[in-house]
Amino acid sequence: MGESTGQRQTGYARGMMPFADLHTLPRQLRHPAVRDLAWVILSPPLLREAPGPQRHPLRASHWAADPGRLADWLRALDQAPTPLLDWLARLTSRRLGLYYEALWQFTLRQAPGIELLAANLAIREGGHTLGELDILLRDCEGDHHLELAIKLYLGPPDADGRDPEHWLGPGCHDRLGRKLAHLAEHQLPMSRGPQGREVLARLGLDQVQGHLWLGGYLFYPVAGHTLAPAGANPEHLRGGWLHRRDWLAQPHHRWLPLPRQAWLAPARVAAQDCWSATRFEAWQAALEPHAPAHLLARLEEQDDGAWEEVERVFLVADSWPHLPPR
Repeated sequence: MGESTGQRQTGYARGMMPFADLHTLPRQLRHPAVRDLAWVILSPPLLREAPGPQRHPLRASHWAADPGRLADWLRALDQAPTPLLDWLARLTSRRLGLYYEALWQFTLRQAPGIELLAANLAIREGGHTLGELDILLRDCEGDHHLELAIKLYLGPPDADGRDPEHWLGPGCHDRLGRKLAHLAEHQLPMSRGPQGREVLARLGLDQVQGHLWLGGYLFYPVAGHTLAPAGANPEHLRGGWLHRRDWLAQPHHRWLPLPRQAWLAPARVAAQDCWSATRFEAWQAALEPHAPAHLLARLEEQDDGAWEEVERVFLVADSWPHLPPR
């Protein structure tokens, strides 16, 4: 129906990603938060051509020089995840973007060769907040301002998809083109403006190098022939989407709706947590006509008895993207 969750990282991705050889590691881990952490670090960026310089946050860490050390750290954390869980317990919001940033902050605080100087540093003018700098860090290549984002966009059913403005978030409030413009025109320049330089000076910083890192998935209409948006990374993660009227019952497949905070790493669930086809059909039948988009994972049983995601699909209202105000 959609496309495989797994993606092979070769070519371009190896130049962008210092840990391309570890791309299968998230599926080897068992704790959900640690799987998400590994996915954040190891998943490819959405873009090849971005509105500003891209840089993996760990590019100059000691882990980049010896990826095996990173793999060992993640495996040890999978066995004893308490430090990560304690860190995530500080979150007061379940917004996916804040969860993504918190996972990066935890990583950068632990990464050898990285000094995390500040996170979510507010830039103000008078009593008005102009915005925040997501990350300030120092490594052997200098001082860096990083803007981080996790995004999921659905491609147009009636256009070729090359225009990033035609790619919508599942709630239709966000567009890829708009996000790229905001990064280029507002977020990245913030550390270079007078208010940003004033804040940096208080931290003893003169100049910082601005970079972005945009992770996530692109979802293609199942019934269309949509192309990737201009500038997309050829190795980007992908799935499918379809209207509810186009859903075809597939009793031999196991589908599971994923809560928003489970939208990062491929899902892995115990057998008792899988939904039967009957339960899934009852859930689908109970949805309101204009229910929000739901991310579904198709699961397959593994040798150890657990069920793992092999495909993900957004199921959207028949009126999508023309939804009534909520």
